[in-house]
Formats: sequence, C-alpha cells, structure tokens
Amino acid sequence: MTDQLTARTDVDLAKPSILSRRSPWRYLLLLAGLAVLVVLPYQIYPPVAMDILCWGLFAISIDLLLGFTGLLSFGHAAFWGGSAYATGLIAINTGLPFPLAVLGGAVFAMLIAVPIGYLSVRRTGIYFAMVTLAFAQMLYFIVNQWRDVTGGENGLQGIPKNFFGIEAVETDSFYFYYAGAAVIVVGVLVAWRVVNSPFGRVLTAIRDNPARARALGYDVEKYKIVAFVISAGLAGLAGGVFSISHGFASLQEVAWTTSGKVVLITVLGGIGTLWGGLVGAGVVVYLEDYLASAGVSGIAMITGTIFVLIVLLFRHGIWGTARNLIRERVIERRNRPRS
Repeated sequence: MTDQLTARTDVDLAKPSILSRRSPWRYLLLLAGLAVLVVLPYQIYPPVAMDILCWGLFAISIDLLLGFTGLLSFGHAAFWGGSAYATGLIAINTGLPFPLAVLGGAVFAMLIAVPIGYLSVRRTGIYFAMVTLAFAQMLYFIVNQWRDVTGGENGLQGIPKNFFGIEAVETDSFYFYYAGAAVIVVGVLVAWRVVNSPFGRVLTAIRDNPARARALGYDVEKYKIVAFVISAGLAGLAGGVFSISHGFASLQEVAWTTSGKVVLITVLGGIGTLWGGLVGAGVVVYLEDYLASAGVSGIAMITGTIFVLIVLLFRHGIWGTARNLIRERVIERRNRPRS
C-alpha cells in the first residue's frame, strides 16, 4: 500500500529541481503563495482561513513521512490532538502567550513520538500504519478517561488566546489569524529546510531503497525515528494553533478519523510535493465549510465523490500535477532551438 502511494516518476524530490534558485517561476510561485496568505482572511471567514493553514501544516507533517520517507502513518492524530490538549492546559494554567503554549504542545508531541516511533519504525507498509493507529487509539482512551484533566467527552474548554496583552489579537479572529499564521509559517519553513538538507536526501534514499541506504552505512531505523519525531513536532505545532484558534480541544482531535482526513488531504494535494498539503487543505476545509454553511445534507457523500474525481483526474495530486506542467514547460523552453 505504501509503495503504491509513494511510487512516482516525474514527481521526485530526490532529483534536483528543474526550478532552479534563479528561475523566475520559483519567485513567482513564492510571491503568489505569500499573497494568498495575506489576503485569505479578507476572502473567507478568518477562523476558516486559520483552519486551512493548520490542516495544511498537519498534511505537510504527514508528507514528510509518506512522501519523503515512505512511511504511512494512521496515528498522527495522537500528536495533533495530544498537542492540542497540552497547549490548552499550558495556556489555561500558566497564562503564557499562545506561541509559547503552542511550542510547549509541540515539544509534548515530540516527546510522546520518541517511544512510539522507536516501536513503530521496525515495521513497514501496512504494519507500520496499523501500529501507529494502535498507539493513537491508546492516547484516545487515556484522554477520554482522564476527565479531571482533559474534560473527557466534554473536551477542554475556555482555552485563552493570550498574546503579550495585545487585545486586538486576543479578541478579534481577524488579527489572530496573522499571529497564528506566523507560527504556521515557521513550521512550514522547518519542513522545507528538512526536505532540502542532506538529511532530507538520505530520507528519500531510504524511501527508494532502504537496503542500499543501509549498505552505504546509514542507520535506517535511526533516520526514520528522527523523521518521525520531527513530523510529530510539526503536527503538534499545527494542532496547538488549531486548539488556540477554536478555544477548546475535543476528543475529535485524537480520533482515528482525524488521521484518515489528513492522509486524504495529503494525497489530494500531492504526495512528495510538500506544498501540496496546503493546497489539499484549502480544498477540503473550504469545501466542507461551504457545504455546511449552505445547509447541504449528505456532505460526506458529496465531498467523497469530488475527492475521488480529483484523485482520478490528477494522478499526482493537485499541486503535483500543476508542478509537472510547469516542469514540462520549463524543459520545453530550455530545449527550444534558438534562432
């Protein structure tokens, strides 16, 4: 299953990008992304815009494992939801500014990822996915039963948006969007740096041929554990901002359906593209919100049908297909004979 999901031909970040650092396409895409980030709360409801960024970073954390390491995790809700609760508890009990509370939640996610990753990475394929799912369900049970701390079925409510005493950010979702977006951007930059580093190249080598990577002297299990912990930290960062934005953390954040949803977002955006997670999150979150606001019944059936059509029409995901078209155009332009 994992091998089928990660199999690619023309989308492979192990190869040098056609879009070099001096390519105008790179700068145009970067400017377009920044423009979308700035104007998004003007076009849609700011909390929905914040949800798109949170789910986008969550999908990027999945892509770091699935697209670049070849590990399909169905248990990342443990890190997203675990950080959501940890962030909420820190914010409620200490009154720290929310970026520090979110950082504490991300650290908690990484701490619980160490033993989970150590026990999980010794398996591959569907076995790895099932082991991570089992650990996530264990955390779900703990959160549900530890009612004195987590609130049980009622969830953790009244999470404050403390931000250095700046009232506009703490009370207005529009201004909070930009403060929260800054935290998400930091997470995205960390993911980008990991992928475009020697460590990231080793991960793609492990994904493509773990036996050969091991023969070259790389400790494959150790690299997988580190990638797993980094991925958990990014998921925790996203989950922490999500809980602060909504002002509560519920059992839904640690449910297995949350893990399934983020995998779906990653596939829609494009596996192994990194930026595809943000595109997939935009499609899924906005579509769900639009249908719910319109009072449409059977949202799951409608969105499911649309997602199936997208997967069939865009074999490498939305962003992966778009990047392929840009790459082909760049190659065609370079190979065009000059008069």
